[in-house]
Amino acid sequence: MRNLLNYDGPVLRFLNKIVYSAWLNILWFICCLPIFTIGASTTALCYCCQKIAREEEGYITKSFFHSFKNDFKKSTILGLIMTVLGIVLSVDAYALFHLWSSNAFWTLLSAILILAWIAYIIVLLWIFQLNARFENTIVNMFKNSIMLGMRFLFCTVTMAGVYVIMGWVIYYFCTPLIVLGVGTCALFNAMLMTNILIQCENQGDTDEDSMA
Repeated sequence: MRNLLNYDGPVLRFLNKIVYSAWLNILWFICCLPIFTIGASTTALCYCCQKIAREEEGYITKSFFHSFKNDFKKSTILGLIMTVLGIVLSVDAYALFHLWSSNAFWTLLSAILILAWIAYIIVLLWIFQLNARFENTIVNMFKNSIMLGMRFLFCTVTMAGVYVIMGWVIYYFCTPLIVLGVGTCALFNAMLMTNILIQCENQGDTDEDSMA
């Protein structure tokens, strides 16, 4: 029992990570306030969460703003694209809900919109995590997000479930847990995909060696 409560014990290490994630959640929220910086802030959050998941956290605040600054341009573009796509899909869903009629045409439109939403959620869960770890073009980021999301479908569903459960707990049981919010969800998801990202990294190294 005493070993569990040591500074380097699993309990305190886990609690430290939760505290880090709460602080990152605050930083993420503040840096999202200009709205157009949501992408850069989310990439910085994912970058720090991945470092925590690999036990390489160091100075969290410094790491957050390092990533925020270095990846600002591409992350901002990704954030704006995802925001616009989200708005378009939301407007389409609203219009379809109010215009829907029980015939084959509207059923087909509904199916297409559902598939579009699924693809959007998959990309949203993966693209900023990938952007925080790898250098790539924006087009390839989208391609890799959807491919990895489909290939590791169980991980993708679990990641989505983390956000759903956190939102449900905050809304119905304990509103103050909003201080953990996105930060803790991003940390758990970074832990879930750590091995997958390592596989991708190793695969990239193998491909480069084969081309050399």
